[in-house]
Amino acid sequence: MSILIKTADEIEKMRIAGKLAAEVLEMIAPHVVAGVSTNELDQICHDYIVNVQQAIPAPLNYRGFPKSICTSINQQICHGIPSEKKLKNGDIVNIDITVIKDGYHGDTSKMFCIGNVAPHAKRLVEVTREAMFLGIEQVKPGATLGDIGHAIQKHAESNRYSVVREFCGHGIGKNFHEEPHVMHFGKPGQGEALKPGMIFTIEPMINLGKRHMKILKDGWTAVTKDRSLSAQWEHTILVTESGYDILTLRQEEL
Repeated sequence: MSILIKTADEIEKMRIAGKLAAEVLEMIAPHVVAGVSTNELDQICHDYIVNVQQAIPAPLNYRGFPKSICTSINQQICHGIPSEKKLKNGDIVNIDITVIKDGYHGDTSKMFCIGNVAPHAKRLVEVTREAMFLGIEQVKPGATLGDIGHAIQKHAESNRYSVVREFCGHGIGKNFHEEPHVMHFGKPGQGEALKPGMIFTIEPMINLGKRHMKILKDGWTAVTKDRSLSAQWEHTILVTESGYDILTLRQEEL
């Protein structure tokens, strides 16, 4: 599969899908509090995407995934399945949203801190966010995928964290996952060169402890092997003629 360069019409549709995904995270934010179950968050997001946005929650039934969003708490790296588990004071949780509108996908995720979060957990969340933006800042025509991965890895490791290697960012458009694979580690100048019209996600998963992970019996949830905390942030990025455009930017980030 080769990397698809999006047409002007496709980019416009991706802008709309990206904006909708961002709006779901804005909408759900006041509900992400101690005592709420991740199932409740899933239901609220599902209803909003389907009824208000007239869109489709992409994760639902994707390769058998049973819910409309992913919720990954504390040592869960990604692909956590919403359940009756309630969030509690001190938790950190990633909420990952992907919507399909007019056949195109918008994909984004954000970390939430519940109540009084320990300084070491808060710092992991913040450094992971910084790492994502450092990766995004590398994006321009002629730069490489390795430039993105290197910027993320360097920032994470300079803070004595580790980068999960089993999961990566990905091209996105009509399909949830397209070429290229966007690694969150790498060497400058290596890998595919970026061209205007490419759209992909940058979504680093950074661990407080070692990088190694395992998948739980549910077949989806990835957790840190050493049970250390993990954080992730994600945006969908368009390569423009002069740099990049974040298609999933939220109001709070403007």
